Amino acid sequence: MPVLLLPYPVIDPVLLSLGPFAIRWYALAYIAGLIAGWALVRHIVASERYWNGRPRPTAESVDDLLVYCALGVVIGGRLGAVLLWSPAAYLADPLEIFAIWHGGMAFHGGMIGVFVGVLLFSWRYRTPWLTTLDLASLVAPLGIFLGRIANFIKPELWGRPTDVSWAMIFPGSDLQPRHPSQLYEAALEGVANFAALWLFARNGGLQRRGLITGAFGVFYGAARIFCEQYRDPDPNPFGFGAAVTFGMVLSAPMIVLGLGMMAWSFRRA
Repeated sequence: MPVLLLPYPVIDPVLLSLGPFAIRWYALAYIAGLIAGWALVRHIVASERYWNGRPRPTAESVDDLLVYCALGVVIGGRLGAVLLWSPAAYLADPLEIFAIWHGGMAFHGGMIGVFVGVLLFSWRYRTPWLTTLDLASLVAPLGIFLGRIANFIKPELWGRPTDVSWAMIFPGSDLQPRHPSQLYEAALEGVANFAALWLFARNGGLQRRGLITGAFGVFYGAARIFCEQYRDPDPNPFGFGAAVTFGMVLSAPMIVLGLGMMAWSFRRA
């Protein structure tokens, strides 16, 4: 038993109830992340300092990009949770697939959904798809940060048992002190990832197609693999355990592909 424990700050997952309708922190995290990303992308595409004459989406078209990415996040994230993590549970209760307010969104599924949304948007508006993907990758850590904070509030996806002095006992767990791994992920996958990508963007990174996307893959993949060592392994149908988790397996290819994309971007004139 640790000498000290940080008390878990119990926060009602429902921010506001209006009759049969409930406004949940979980949903607000997704909405706020999408709106913040939209506002930042709109600012970036309107500023020539990031582009040096390179083609990019117009500020007006970014309004529609928000819709494509929002649908990609929700549909892809939910399908990822259903198909990758808990297919048997959702098959046993198919209506639960549509109850996204109960949680159950897979990052890697949402990432694929956004990729498809970006391709459709770029085809519709005849914009360079890789540039659009760079913009989406740049602002993605904003949503990831808010999503991890929502995981902490819910609470879900808590950490492994530990005796560190900042451990917490999460409601609904087995009452063992555990790592607040949601906060580790918010800090690394969200804050640190965004800071690194923003540094690239401020120094001409958006002028090299694929650089920001590749860097996002490397930084997120590395951060996720690191945090998986402290996060309680999620049940999965493929038998991955605590040492090499399914999250690690899904994130490792992101690092490889990201490094390859960065190298390809730097080699281009």
